[in-house]
Amino acid sequence: METDRDTDASSELRPVACEQSFLSRPDGSATFTQGDTSVMAAVYGPADVNQRKEILDKATVEVVLKNKVGFAAVKEKAQERLIRNSCATVILTGLHPRTSVTIVLQIIQDSGSLLSCCINAACLALLDAGVPMKCLMASVTCVLDKDGDLFLDPTEKQAKVAQCMYTFAFESQEKKIITSTMKGTCTTEQYQSCLAACQTASQEIFNFYRTSAEKKLSKS
Repeated sequence: METDRDTDASSELRPVACEQSFLSRPDGSATFTQGDTSVMAAVYGPADVNQRKEILDKATVEVVLKNKVGFAAVKEKAQERLIRNSCATVILTGLHPRTSVTIVLQIIQDSGSLLSCCINAACLALLDAGVPMKCLMASVTCVLDKDGDLFLDPTEKQAKVAQCMYTFAFESQEKKIITSTMKGTCTTEQYQSCLAACQTASQEIFNFYRTSAEKKLSKS
């Protein structure tokens, strides 16, 4: 079914929601939903690490991305690396040398902007687990259609017909980029427009983190 969002340029994120601490076995857990896209994240650690993966002066960060159905393919393995690099940037790995922090991400529903949803779910699960971090991270995806119109947080349908798609992850202190990936082509001016729009929109995600934390603390 075609919606207005599928056909009209949008400068707003889809509605977001989360749930934390719903799994008992992991050290932290969270689901993060953007529109109809939903990802469940579980964090284990800091914990003992396999000797061959051990790093003497910092923790080893591992990410496992699981498809809704079937095994991870090349695309998912590439996304795993981007998510791992994002998490490793914000985690204070030097506080827990020779240990591992493992983040398992289960795709529940992919209706667009999946990579951003995964990064945001991982951040919430790390918070829930109490893993020390130097800052938070928030990810936003945008696309440009064939007419050059910009869509934030695109649906799967918008992404399929896009001329270009960017996913950025920003840190919470100065909104600097910690991760970026691009598919397609665009001009330098279009890139700057995409970056500025996503950077501004990331504040909504950081505000959501804050609101969620306050609600969680008020219940405890």
